Amino acid sequence: MNSRAGTKSIVDVQVTSETTLSNSFMGEAMQICVVTRDLHRTMQQFVRLGVGPWRVYTFDETTVKDLTYRGEKRPYSMRLALAWSGSTFWEIIQPLDGESIYTEWLAKHGEGIQHVALTCNGISFEDRIAEFERRGHKLTQSGSYLGAVRYAYLDTEESTGFAVELLDFPEGFEMPEPEEWYPAAPAVKP
Repeated sequence: MNSRAGTKSIVDVQVTSETTLSNSFMGEAMQICVVTRDLHRTMQQFVRLGVGPWRVYTFDETTVKDLTYRGEKRPYSMRLALAWSGSTFWEIIQPLDGESIYTEWLAKHGEGIQHVALTCNGISFEDRIAEFERRGHKLTQSGSYLGAVRYAYLDTEESTGFAVELLDFPEGFEMPEPEEWYPAAPAVKP
């Protein structure tokens, strides 16, 4: 048996197709997040690579409800930027105030890819969190953006080298107009 509670030995796992195992449940990667100390510098570097335009938002107690960190209700804030490059959804986060998994990451690793967000793969948000926890990966941070979009981070760093984020977007939800576009807003089509 593996050292993680509730996990199967590699011997117990069966290959069920070219893309699945008998214990598959994670869904597809939908977003890659880089944590930085300087949001604008990092956006500028991505723009040089042809990624953008970036939508910039502040996540804090006014925009996010039910903030938790390491099992406690605790405030934290961040600026984040979102952009697409083809079918890849990118996120950049700069922590602002309070302790968070982002400040932990910067202190331990410096800037870089901190988490990957996954689709739900047909499993409810709560059941996905429970399955990660059953496999030995604790919930580290969570919240609810605008009281609508729930997010949860699981401590998978020991297994994967990064955290996993689960997102629960309600059907029809659209992000509000950003506080800022970088390098500029897209032209309005007539």
